[in-house]
Amino acid sequence: MKLTRLFTDFFNSEKSGGLVLIICTAFSLVAANSPIGEHYLELWNLHPAGHSLQHWINDGLMTVFFLLIGLELEREIYVGELSDFRNASLPIVAAIGGMVVPAGIYMMINSNTVTQAGTGIPMATDIAFAIGILSLLGSRVPSTLKVFLTALAVIDDLGAILVIAFFYTSALVWSNLLIAMGIFGILVVLNRLRIHLLLPYIVGGLLMWYFMLNSGIHATITGVLLAFAIPFGDGGEKSPSARVQHLLHRPVAFVILPLFALANTGIMLGADWYHNLAEAGSIGIFLGLVVGKPLGIVLFSMAGVWLGLCSLPGDLKWKHIIGTGLLGGIGFTMSIFIALQAYLNSGLIDNAKIAVLISSAVSGIGGYFWLRRTLPNDGLHQNMPAINSSHDSPVK
Repeated sequence: MKLTRLFTDFFNSEKSGGLVLIICTAFSLVAANSPIGEHYLELWNLHPAGHSLQHWINDGLMTVFFLLIGLELEREIYVGELSDFRNASLPIVAAIGGMVVPAGIYMMINSNTVTQAGTGIPMATDIAFAIGILSLLGSRVPSTLKVFLTALAVIDDLGAILVIAFFYTSALVWSNLLIAMGIFGILVVLNRLRIHLLLPYIVGGLLMWYFMLNSGIHATITGVLLAFAIPFGDGGEKSPSARVQHLLHRPVAFVILPLFALANTGIMLGADWYHNLAEAGSIGIFLGLVVGKPLGIVLFSMAGVWLGLCSLPGDLKWKHIIGTGLLGGIGFTMSIFIALQAYLNSGLIDNAKIAVLISSAVSGIGGYFWLRRTLPNDGLHQNMPAINSSHDSPVK
């Protein structure tokens, strides 16, 4: 199976970024519970330019992360795994199952409680962590499994963005929203006119972000909108979309996501912190990610294949889909991100973060050992994909 150079770069940056995230998370937890804990937490509450550092990271820098996700999704739709319906349908159906089932499990436990708003928390998959764990298995991992996991996680994150936009939106300021969408419309027109100069899209994206931030809808959705406004061209390495995507790989993996981890995983653990794991919200997150994710991904995939909507790639087996489902339970970045939108109470947010971290660790360890046991040991010769850097797609 041929992989595009940009997909390979994306996969490798996310792989390395996942390992960096683990280090940053461990450091943040240790620092928050050390003698300098209060000073460490105060650092992220400094208010440059009217907002806290944490706010600038979560609402500003994370928009760039979603821009990269949007660009990768666009590439997958035009020239990648999602460009063919039969190939696209399996990760799409799997992602839907991986969102619906965890949300259903959470709702069954938390319906009509103060934690009901956290229903979206176990719906998400962390791309960097999931790919990072998969990469530990080296050349045993077939290319189709890499693409399936990446496509699943990207679609999953798009679903999380839509959940944030529709269900975690404060009172709308329609004037700002209309201005933001008007700017988006102008950028789309520039795209259709085949204006490939990046400056208008960068300036327009910044303006769109400002008005979206003040509209009541979470500003990070601007990243995805901007991704589909930037011209894709012929999909080659010199197209505007490819240039931006290539430029963002390392800053996102090694700056933005680590900063997000440092700013949001500094949790001061009380002497009885583990008692909170027995609360409905924590149980819902744990069961949603650890049980609901693999259950939803596998059952929906099987149903899709049985109904003729999907086909299982030749070198993938159902045991590999199970392993992917387990890795899908690594919520981390996106789950924490949704928790920050779902709750206003700092105690509920910290409880959710702890549950997400534990659930993600269990899912990651479980997925790693499952795939380590089920992937063939003789896969080295079949996992050296050719790099295809040229595309014959229409101008978009």
